[in-house]
Amino acid sequence: MKTILVDKVASVAQHSDLGHELRVSPEIPCTEGVLLAVRVLNNKTRYNQLELTSGRMATVNQGDIVVGALGHRKALLGYSGHLPTALAVGDTIQILNIGGVLGVCDSANPDVGPPFNCEVLGTVLHFPYLGERIGVPAKVGAQTLDNDAPLEMNGVPVVALAGTCMDSGKTAAACAIVGRLRHLGLRVAACKATGVALRRDILAMEDAGAADTMIFSDLGVVTTTAENGPALTRSLLTHLAALRPDVIVLELGDGLLGAYGVEAILSDPTIRAALSAVILCANDPVAAWGGAKILRDQFDIEPAVVTGPATDNTVGIDQIAERLGLPAINALSNGVALGDHIASCLHGATA
Repeated sequence: MKTILVDKVASVAQHSDLGHELRVSPEIPCTEGVLLAVRVLNNKTRYNQLELTSGRMATVNQGDIVVGALGHRKALLGYSGHLPTALAVGDTIQILNIGGVLGVCDSANPDVGPPFNCEVLGTVLHFPYLGERIGVPAKVGAQTLDNDAPLEMNGVPVVALAGTCMDSGKTAAACAIVGRLRHLGLRVAACKATGVALRRDILAMEDAGAADTMIFSDLGVVTTTAENGPALTRSLLTHLAALRPDVIVLELGDGLLGAYGVEAILSDPTIRAALSAVILCANDPVAAWGGAKILRDQFDIEPAVVTGPATDNTVGIDQIAERLGLPAINALSNGVALGDHIASCLHGATA
């Protein structure tokens, strides 16, 4: 065990209450969620920031000592990487996302360039036993996920956002809906149930007016999968419903065909029955067509509305209306109308 000074603590370590002087161990359990201290070995000009526990974005520089968490990622528009099976002090791993997920990079999208390479310094320790200098590996999360978690909604309606891909406008639409429903006098809670640990989206929902927010990493999960996605969603919805909001806005990160568990969540009959409205976010009209077909044919879900870049002008809006028979409303240019449409859907669901 030795003491090190840390420059940046990534937001994935949100609940660990870490300072900048930490003790680390050379014994490294390769388990998802374990916090590591690493030294950054290179500079980058693209995708070169880290989200801190404060929510601020900080530029990462060569030589910085950073705390992140072991995990994996499968991102079409970012880095794809896996959890290492063994690590020792001095080994090299990569930063896989802005939230501070650490793993072995397998593939990179050209738009983000090569990842940050990092030298492993050790496992971050915390000391839970009062009066004893016995350190245990620090891990992600404030709670532990219950894989058998029930779903108890107490009659609270849920508005879900599903996308055709990452960066399809889900968070922008969620924020527009949160803001408008709040202005209509509703108390809104919001959560993100799938993806890779990053607090940016739920912070944006808080800024839009969400009274209470949660994300899957609050439950100790770095990266969601088909195996943990349904239990995570049930846990998040149940926790927020217990706070008695008027409505919960649920963002399903990544895409309907992604690797983060969206399909498994929508396949869960108890979750599907709790969804009062499902919004489809699409990058283009063809994606909207495919996303609507998946929702309709695979999950028997009729989308309430289509939004995202596919609705950036009247060309896409008209094509969606003609080909899919669905309303299409842009969240950025017409967020009030989008929120009003969802409010009318909720009124119809509870009438």
